[in-house]
Amino acid sequence: MMMGLQIADQLNRPLRDLRISVTDRCNFRCRYCMPEEIFGLDYPFLPKDKILTFEEITRLAELFVSLGITKLRITGGEPLLRKDLPTLIRSLSHIEGVGDIALTTNGVFLPKYAEELRAAGLERVTVSLDSLDDERFRQMNGGKAGVQAVLDGIQAAAQAGLQVKINMVVQKGVNDQDILPMAAYFQEKKINLRFIEFMDVGNTNGWKLDQVVPKQQIIDLIHEQMPLEPIEARYKGEVATRYRYQGTDQEVGMISSVTDAFCSTCTRARISAEGSLYTCLFASKGYELRDMLRSGQTDDEIRAYIERIWRGRTDRYSEERLSHTQVSSKIEMSHIGG
Repeated sequence: MMMGLQIADQLNRPLRDLRISVTDRCNFRCRYCMPEEIFGLDYPFLPKDKILTFEEITRLAELFVSLGITKLRITGGEPLLRKDLPTLIRSLSHIEGVGDIALTTNGVFLPKYAEELRAAGLERVTVSLDSLDDERFRQMNGGKAGVQAVLDGIQAAAQAGLQVKINMVVQKGVNDQDILPMAAYFQEKKINLRFIEFMDVGNTNGWKLDQVVPKQQIIDLIHEQMPLEPIEARYKGEVATRYRYQGTDQEVGMISSVTDAFCSTCTRARISAEGSLYTCLFASKGYELRDMLRSGQTDDEIRAYIERIWRGRTDRYSEERLSHTQVSSKIEMSHIGG
């Protein structure tokens, strides 16, 4: 396989990270992602033949690695709903040039799969948890699971030797009262927590700017109770702004695509469950790859197409958001993960 090629887009951003959605289905119905009134029992989820096979995903991953990708993240929907996922992880871990494989999950299936995933080559998991208050958490996820089910998953992942991070999406008037309890709990557990500003992903989550709790407000709130100090970014394009609790090596992070956008250093591409390439989380259109895979096109032809798309990329949605008077239709997050 051709290795070492490094390509950049129109804003000189390299291609480094690939997020691969393996399913558009999820066992949760979180309000900010898959509200139940939209994604109900009759919702037309993708049929099996429309979703990329593990062989197709591995082939695409190899092509992306040949263009500079070094980090892979498996997403959904809920990726652990995809049957035999450790088989895919094992295939991806054998690709020369992949330095990091991670998984984003709601955590409830980790007690069943964590050891198998670690044995297959998975290194890191990011678990979504938006509150430690059971009633509030159930309200946020459509009543599909309680907090303990997620905490059990976090414990199982840690015991299996996986690095664990927690993501909390903060919405004003919904779970902003949980900021300090979450910070204190995971600081004590020595697990890194990242607060995410409520984003206008997809078209169904009812996003309003006044529901965003700004990054600086979260930092100030925590700092008042548990003093923080900033940490230098580990690499250019790191998504989270990182802090440590003073006098410790324990970290907390902020992801602030609304009030402090990081488009200028974004190195991420996304492949949807049905095999389309998206060059932005907020993209309104994707570039079809599945048909190319299934119509006999060569690796060189598909690689050239991917390279042409990335080199032409100009996306900077979050930087432009506040000047928009009307937002175009966007891909749903359940198709491309976070």
